[in-house]
Amino acid sequence: MDKIIPIIPYLIPVAVLFLILLVAALVDLVKREKTRGSKWLWLIIILASQPLGPIIYFAFGRVD
Repeated sequence: MDKIIPIIPYLIPVAVLFLILLVAALVDLVKREKTRGSKWLWLIIILASQPLGPIIYFAFGRVD
């Protein structure tokens, strides 16, 4: 535990960024009428494969 405490200040901003990315992907998924594939599948990808899930969704799942 003593080895983890010094790196916590570096981990908190990264965790906050991942949380913001997760929320942004979920909000976009809910608001968007069409996606490439099922919305349920994208929901599972976003939630199950952190932090790459939201990035994959923004790169491939959105239909503009």
